[in-house]
Amino acid sequence: MKQILLAATVVSMILVGKAGAHEFWIDPAAYMVAQGETVTAQLRVGEAFNGTTMSYLPRNFERFEVMAGGQALEVRGRMGDIPALSIDGLPDGLAVVVHETTSRDLTWTTWDRFLGFAEHKDLGDVTTMQAERGLDQDDVRETYYRYAKSLIAVGAGAGSDTRVGMLTELVALANPYTDDVSGGVPVQLWLNDAVRANEQVELFDQAPDGTVTITTHRTDADGIAILPVQPGHIYMADAVTLEPVDPRLPNDAEWLTHWANLTFAVP
Repeated sequence: MKQILLAATVVSMILVGKAGAHEFWIDPAAYMVAQGETVTAQLRVGEAFNGTTMSYLPRNFERFEVMAGGQALEVRGRMGDIPALSIDGLPDGLAVVVHETTSRDLTWTTWDRFLGFAEHKDLGDVTTMQAERGLDQDDVRETYYRYAKSLIAVGAGAGSDTRVGMLTELVALANPYTDDVSGGVPVQLWLNDAVRANEQVELFDQAPDGTVTITTHRTDADGIAILPVQPGHIYMADAVTLEPVDPRLPNDAEWLTHWANLTFAVP
């Protein structure tokens, strides 16, 4: 297991337009709210819980809703709203915020940077996969999609996470607000209606003092990874899937990446 300690004041080194190797996550103002309280959350791109704030722009997402009380509630806002999520009237229970982006394109101008990204996210032997398709290592083009969820306890926070139908997603198999998670929070990784076995899940752990610890974990044969947690901490789990594609035109993508992200807190 790899561990990296980072100060909470770490500054994003790459702007949003070049953030292909950075996480996209839902950042609630509070993970536990009283029933009747307005629920708000930012959308962020960055690393180690430090990132650029994204506004409410419908052209940037395919899906933005809150699953609560057995219903899918569409997130509605005004163009450019910050925070991007502000919703009232959620029922008592576990609310699951869901956000699926439209596609974004990225060009890696140096092979070493793309290789470093692939190694960090444990995406396989990209050098061999690139060569087998007869592609060079110059200006490597990627198209990526983000699939983010966040668990928020409204009132007592009872309930459970579930699959919401995104192409890839992380599903919490325990409720961190009501269940005993002293042995960790199990999460299950899905892609195209199948579980993902032996895949890396990266876990970002933010302590109350702002310190962030990053660890990597692997899914078992059932696509489940057990994420160690501590009371009073905030968590972000992230898993990336890489798919080689054959470009037909000079500017077509050579790779597709699909990012699954899940945020939650432990009281």
